[in-house]
Amino acid sequence: MHICYGPGEDTPRSLGYMMPAEWEKQEGIWISWPGDEDTFTDLRQVERAYTQMIRAVSPYEKIHLLVRDGETAEYVMGLFRDKEIRREHLKFHRADYADVWFRDYGPSFVIHRDKSALAMVDWTFNAWGNKYPGLLYDDIIPSMINQDLDIPRFVPGIVMEGGSIDVNGCGTVLTTKQCLLNPNRNPGLDRTGIEWYLREYLGCSHVLWLNEGIAGDDTDGHVDDIARFVDNTTILCALEENPDDENYPALLENYHLLKKAVDQDGIPITVIPIPMPGEIRNDNRLPASYVNFLITNKLVLFPTFNHHTDGIAQTILEGVFPGRDIIGIDCRAMVHGLGTLHCISQQQPEP
Repeated sequence: MHICYGPGEDTPRSLGYMMPAEWEKQEGIWISWPGDEDTFTDLRQVERAYTQMIRAVSPYEKIHLLVRDGETAEYVMGLFRDKEIRREHLKFHRADYADVWFRDYGPSFVIHRDKSALAMVDWTFNAWGNKYPGLLYDDIIPSMINQDLDIPRFVPGIVMEGGSIDVNGCGTVLTTKQCLLNPNRNPGLDRTGIEWYLREYLGCSHVLWLNEGIAGDDTDGHVDDIARFVDNTTILCALEENPDDENYPALLENYHLLKKAVDQDGIPITVIPIPMPGEIRNDNRLPASYVNFLITNKLVLFPTFNHHTDGIAQTILEGVFPGRDIIGIDCRAMVHGLGTLHCISQQQPEP
């Protein structure tokens, strides 16, 4: 039986756990199959993006796929022809989830490097500041999947989403003030209090605070749309080239903050800019960004938007991930749900 550590009990850091970087060895990735036409107006195109993702990743690691019922599992398997995927790497998990944004409602996985042990942090999910009451149910998903994994589960008792943090695996976490200090998350905690939880539950000793995220992001500035670690001391940072674009001032400010930043050992951060795609809208601005890429064992999957900057983004990613294939996935339909590849997934590290 796994151990559940509640608020005020032992923390991951006190027991020797920490969150590894995304580029470290993975056992698999977790995703939830899309099925809600209220989220995606072109559900079939979103399904195509999911099948491309599964097809690309499954030869190299497991795909833990949440489905609502057996009928959905059969439908998904029917989308793949013989030998198109490594079927033993596709593992279905039945769960009555509300939506697909697994990065935010799923657990953050931590490892104990000396003991080769895996554990999870089960944050509170409040649907991005109680914006979507119908999605609050997804807060239960980490405890449900832990019944399958049977690993230690830490419950800090505060609101946090996986897309709001990024780590270098050595002690530094990257985040934004707009999200983590937003009164719609943890109004009883100030910056010092939030940093305590980041230290104790992610095993991080140093916090890099950016300010605001991009326009159209209903998560209040998730960092995985604006800046990401690509190695221990290098961060890829989104920059808007058009000074008349509404994203221009906030992204430029974050870039300058990173240019002055150091890691947990005082080593200056190398900052590499990556352009933003052209503006995508429905009735409102959509949060399209190349920074919402997913790192896996052999690949980096990044969102494309049929814009001339797609190729520029691919070239930049090839430069910072020389040992991995860089694969673009058309996310024009997916971004209408206000997220793309990193938002729908969570990596499970190999301890």
